[in-house]
Amino acid sequence: MTATPVFGITGWKNSGKTQLVTRLVAEFTARNFKVSTVKHAHHNFDIDRPGADSYRHREAGASEVALVSGRRWALMHELRNEDEPTLKDILSRLAPCDLILIEGYKREDHPKIEARRTETLDRGPLAPQDPNILAIAADHQLPDESLPVFDLDDISAMADFIQHHLDLKRSRL
Repeated sequence: MTATPVFGITGWKNSGKTQLVTRLVAEFTARNFKVSTVKHAHHNFDIDRPGADSYRHREAGASEVALVSGRRWALMHELRNEDEPTLKDILSRLAPCDLILIEGYKREDHPKIEARRTETLDRGPLAPQDPNILAIAADHQLPDESLPVFDLDDISAMADFIQHHLDLKRSRL
């Protein structure tokens, strides 16, 4: 079995990555692809709330807590003194799908589109230092850019670009 195709959206904080990923998920889903996502967070985050049973399980020392209902399930893994898992490790845990969209992970070597907004111009572009950035999605003109440039709102064109680059076929899952 071949590995699931992955494509990333990268950029600085507040560059529009999350909105771009969610809109691409909706576009690919409408095209009958089964899509999963991975988002990298640089800060201490929690998907649980104090007082909830699952939170209390983790606080008591559980390494993993599975929260299961008739509509969804989630698995939380406490790293404690472990290193952050690699992207490859996380990808291997996902169920089969047609495409995995990755938000963040600036330093990984998968193909990416860089999101840029006017408000983040002072941080500079990422593409010149990352050969895995294949295109730019921006809310402003980039007349001197050598990579393909998409309007940040042109989701259909970016999905076409990703689909063509990865040679994605319609879902059989």
